[in-house]
This record gives sequence, structure tokens and C-alpha cells, in this order.
Amino acid sequence: MSTGKNPLAAAEAADKRRKVAIQIGVAAVLVALIAAIGIGIAVNRSDSGSDTASSSMAQLPATGGSVTDTGTVRIGNPDAPVKVRVVADLQCPACKKFEAANGEALAQAAADGTAVVEYQIISFLDKASTNQYSSRAANASFCVAKSDPSKYQTWLQTMFAKQPAEGGAGLTDDQLIQIATEVGYTDPAVADCIKGKPYTDYIKQVTQATLSSGVESTPSVFINGQINQTDAIFTENGLAAVIADAAK
Repeated sequence: MSTGKNPLAAAEAADKRRKVAIQIGVAAVLVALIAAIGIGIAVNRSDSGSDTASSSMAQLPATGGSVTDTGTVRIGNPDAPVKVRVVADLQCPACKKFEAANGEALAQAAADGTAVVEYQIISFLDKASTNQYSSRAANASFCVAKSDPSKYQTWLQTMFAKQPAEGGAGLTDDQLIQIATEVGYTDPAVADCIKGKPYTDYIKQVTQATLSSGVESTPSVFINGQINQTDAIFTENGLAAVIADAAK
């Protein structure tokens, strides 16, 4: 009687082990492949989501050098010793009062190089008119700033002087075009821009970003980054002294 192992049984056992090993190996490869595919899908979805979010963000249409990448209209030398930022809504009665009191002081400060003035025109008062005047006026602000910033402050003063009362219809597009023409914006591109409203989506984003940054009311006036809500903003030429002090 032989005491050695059965060669056939041993071969069958070895073959069985190989099959199990192959099956385990195949399963591992499949698991790895499925995981890789899953990761690839997740990455693609993530990238797609980023692209979608990016594409859903309105981009500022082409502007001249007077419009900054944050949507302010810059008037004056960027290297001036004082930076004034004015946040306003063209439908805002208090902004009209501010402009009447200090529009000339700001224009003079920008002209003589004492200050660079940045106007952040937002549109949260559409509800105060029956024809979304706030947004349409803000769009017109970008239209004229792109065309010729040298006339912008005169345009702004005229817009506030002709500000419609709250609760009714705001100025029509044709009336906005007429105001622009009166202050010297005779380029047909300005009229086309006012009627075409290319800045509508961008204005909504600028408005939301501005309000989210902590601005709680208009007008909000910042001198070298610090908010100034003193009586000076409603006092005739009151900002002239504030700007002069900040320039020292």
C-alpha cells in the first residue's frame, strides 16, 4: 500500500487553487475598475458643476478703463492720496440729497487729484417703481461710463436732479437716452446700450455682493476704506473738509 499523495488529487487541488486565485484577481481588477470609473464620474461631475457655476455667473461686459473689476465707476487718478467710494441707488431719495450736497465737492477732488472717486451704483429699489427703474438706471450708468468717464459726474448729477418719485413709473429708456444726450453722450452706442441692457445680470450680482459685504443703506460713503456716515455727507460741500483731512 502506498503512503505517497495521490498525484491526480494533488493536481486537481492545485488547479482549484489557481482558479480561485484567478477569480479573486479578476474580482479585484473589477472592483478597482469600478472604483476608478466612479472616481472619474465624480471628478467629471465636479468639473461640470464648476463649469456650470462659472458659466452661470454673469460676466461684466466689455467696458472702458473707468470701470473696475468690482463694478465701480472710477473717476480720477487711481494713485490719488484719498480714495472715496460712494454706494448709491439712482432711485434713492437720500442719495439724491447726498449728490446735491457733495456732487461738486467730489468732482473737484477728482479733478484736482486730491481723491479718486469710485461710484458703486446698485439696484435694490426696483420695488420702488413700476418699471424696474433702479436696474435700468444702473445699466445706463455703465453705458455712459464706458463711453466717456469725463462726463460721468455731470451725468450723475443730472440723473439725481431728474430722479422720479418713488412708487410710480421711473424714467423710460428714451428719457434715459435723452439725459445722456443732454450731457454730451451722443454716440449711438450709448443709446443702444441703454435700450439693450447688457449689464442687467451683472448689476444683480454686484448689488447682492455689495449688500452681503455689510452695506446696509444708501448712500454709504467710504473714505480710504472707512465708512463715513457723519452729517458731512448731507452738508453742502461737507465732504470737502473730510477729504482734505484724509489727504494730510
